[in-house]
Amino acid sequence: MYMTGFGSLLAGGFSIFALLLWLTCLGMGIYLFVLVVKLARRGIIALDLYNHSKNLEIRERYEAAHRRDEF
Repeated sequence: MYMTGFGSLLAGGFSIFALLLWLTCLGMGIYLFVLVVKLARRGIIALDLYNHSKNLEIRERYEAAHRRDEF
C-alpha cells in the first residue's frame, strides 16, 4: 500500500536541512542586495561631491583668467 502523509513526504527526499539552507541563502541574498544598494547610494553621493568640487575649481580658474576690469 502507498501511504500519503507527512512521514512519506519526509521520506520522499524533503529534508528540514534543505529548507533551512534555502531560507539561509534567501536571507543572505536579501542582505547582500541591501548592502549593495547602500554602497551604490554612498558612491553616487561621493561622485556628486567630487563633481561639485571640480566644477567650482574649473569655474574659479576660468573666471580668474577671463576677468574684465572695465568697470
